[in-house]
Amino acid sequence: MDELNRDDCNMGIVKISDEVISVIAAIATSEIKGVIGMNPGMTAGGITQLLTGKKNNTKGVKVTVDNENTVLDVALTVEYGVNIPDIVTKVQENVKKSVEAMTGLNVSSVNVFVQHIVVEKQVSNNEQ
Repeated sequence: MDELNRDDCNMGIVKISDEVISVIAAIATSEIKGVIGMNPGMTAGGITQLLTGKKNNTKGVKVTVDNENTVLDVALTVEYGVNIPDIVTKVQENVKKSVEAMTGLNVSSVNVFVQHIVVEKQVSNNEQ
């Protein structure tokens, strides 16, 4: 697992793992209304777990950190009927804001890949 090393504070090294960054990005993504899940192969139970933050909350997020920039790739499923460009913009803004605020990293881009769409009836039937 790659880690970011920060020496800025002269008090020691701070390491933030890719997994931590992925969790932050996944939670920030799940906060956006219209996002159903982040792992295209995930079952309805897995989607519920993702949205509650209990399990599988790094799937669907790829983190690339170099010396000065962080790039996040987020793969997600959206609800049928939503404005996809609007959802994607909200995801990008929320992920960037959350990761930067919590880690101090410079997020240069958040690439969003909408891989699936789910009809609301399918979601409610699968959750029962």
